[in-house]
Amino acid sequence: MRILIVDDDVITRRVLEITLRKHGYNPLMAINGQQAWEFLQQDFVPLILTDWIMPSMDGIELIQRIRAANFPSYSYIIILTALNTQRDIVHGLEAGADDFLIKPFHEGELLARLNIARRILELEQSLRETRDQLYHQATHDSLTGLLNRMAIIDRATMELERSRRAHQPFSLALIDIDHFKRVNDTFGHLVGNEALVVVAQIVKGLVRSYDSVGRWGGEELLLVLPDTDSATATQIAERVRRALSQHIFNLPSGVRLRLTVSVGISCTDIYHNSYLLLDTLFQHADEALYIAKRSGRDQVALFQSTTYTTEVPLKQPTISAG
Repeated sequence: MRILIVDDDVITRRVLEITLRKHGYNPLMAINGQQAWEFLQQDFVPLILTDWIMPSMDGIELIQRIRAANFPSYSYIIILTALNTQRDIVHGLEAGADDFLIKPFHEGELLARLNIARRILELEQSLRETRDQLYHQATHDSLTGLLNRMAIIDRATMELERSRRAHQPFSLALIDIDHFKRVNDTFGHLVGNEALVVVAQIVKGLVRSYDSVGRWGGEELLLVLPDTDSATATQIAERVRRALSQHIFNLPSGVRLRLTVSVGISCTDIYHNSYLLLDTLFQHADEALYIAKRSGRDQVALFQSTTYTTEVPLKQPTISAG
């Protein structure tokens, strides 16, 4: 385990380095708080053993900076100092230190306190991993690994609000696998699930890094496309449609398939900067998807409207066919 030793005394640093290496630690050295702080900006170390009185930046200021910073995980900090009054100990702990060790230190006591630190850091790491796993399970579809419906709605809400503040266009693309019921009816739901996983992987690999892909429901996927006007959204959707129509699905079960998709798009730029509810954009993407499927499938349809009032006049979408 890595440990950052912060001490201006060269002999103390050397003794600590030898002692800790002997017991399996990987010590890193800093001669004062300022050097330690600069090091932590580049390479975070969760276990820190620091002196109190040092030039440039003392141990108390270093601890206070660490506690005020937004590091990725918790820092366990032990003060190692010759200051040994009860007042000093209380001051150090109130500044944010986790433990206090008096110089000259006893090797056994040092190792015992470091073992406590390791247990606490390992527990913190385990709790953080559990939290991340629970968050992922709550926000991602268990089959495809894409964002689930609730999470993709949250992402769309956030991106639409951001686009309004930045006065940028915003688009949604609703993708539906054509005749997917036939796949399930002919080959069974296991094959259908395998095909859906591959479709999700292909779609996710074709969008931009700042786009979001979610499973809308069943065989439908939703693309959230920030900073994207209707022309660019159509290009992205057409790229996805073309790639899937040309792909031969060699599934783990041994089944070979060819699938196509239909896509419906809604964009804020066609409403002349009118304030638009997200539910309306969802509805219009669904309307466009319906037209694409009704017009022969394997197509991209863009919802278009020349004006926007309380009642939005619906027009025939522009259809792009492969």
